[in-house]
Amino acid sequence: MKGLGTALITPFCKDYSIDFVALQQLIEHQIAGNIDYLVILGTTSEVPTLSSEEQHQVIQFVIEKVAGRVPLVLGMGGNDTAALVARIQTLTPILQQHFAAILSVTPYYNRPSQEGLFQHFCAIAQASPIPVLLYNVPKRTGVNLFPETTRRIYDANPQKIMGIKEACNSVEQFAETVKIANGDFAVISGDDDLAYEMMRVGGDGLISVASNAWPKAMHNIVHEYNMQTQQQYAHLIHLLFVEGNPSGIKTVLTEMGIIKNVLRLPMVPCTENTQMVIRRALKPLER
Repeated sequence: MKGLGTALITPFCKDYSIDFVALQQLIEHQIAGNIDYLVILGTTSEVPTLSSEEQHQVIQFVIEKVAGRVPLVLGMGGNDTAALVARIQTLTPILQQHFAAILSVTPYYNRPSQEGLFQHFCAIAQASPIPVLLYNVPKRTGVNLFPETTRRIYDANPQKIMGIKEACNSVEQFAETVKIANGDFAVISGDDDLAYEMMRVGGDGLISVASNAWPKAMHNIVHEYNMQTQQQYAHLIHLLFVEGNPSGIKTVLTEMGIIKNVLRLPMVPCTENTQMVIRRALKPLER
C-alpha cells in the first residue's frame, strides 16, 4: 500500500446510531479527493465502541458504496491473539473477496515484550488470507515495536507482511525502519504532522486522519513532497489532536457540513474553546 490512505471516521446521528448518509458523503469526498485507498474500522473509527453487528454493517456498506473504486484495508487489532485469529478466520471469505490488506495494531494495555510482539504478529500473518500491515502507535498502546522486530516479523512471513504503519512520532525511528526494510516492505507514516519529513526520509506513504477533511491537500504532501502545503495545514493538523482523535477531525467535518459532531463515550466533542479555535483556523481555507 503506497500513497495516501484515509483512516475513515464513523459518523453518528444525534441518537448515536451510525449515520450512513453521512458515511456515504464522506466516502465520496475521499474518492473525489484522489486518495489511494481507504482504511476502515481503524482507531479513528471509534471501533471499540462499535458492536460486532455494527462493524459488519460498516464493512458491507463501505464495500457496496466504494464498489471497487479504491482498495480497502480493514483494521483488525486486539490484545487477545487467539480471539483475533478466530475473528480473522471468521471473516476470511469477505477479506479474500473485498480487501487488499488488514491493518493490525500492536496489542495494547498488556504491553508485550518484543518476543511477544513477534509471536503475536506471526500468528496474525499465518491466520490472515490476505497481506498484513503492522501498526505501531506507542502513544496509544503503551508498547513500541522496534525496527529490528519489524524486520524479524517480515523475515518469518515474507509472503504475508506487506509493510508497517509507523506512528512512532519519531523521524529517527521511522528512518531506521525505512533503512532496515531495505525496500522489502512498505513503511507508511501514521503521523499527519510529520508527513513531509517522513516522505523525505523514504516513506512509502501516509495513512491519514487529516485526509478525512482535506484529501487533496494530504495527497499533495504525499505525492508531491509539498512542504508548503504541510506548512499551510500544520496548525490545523495540530488542532486535530489537542483533545484526542477523532474529536478534532469530527469538529472539522462538522464545520464542513459533512457530519454531525457526535462521538460515543468515552470520546466526547471538543470543548467550545477548541471548536472556536478550529473554526478560526479554517477561515483562510474558505478564501
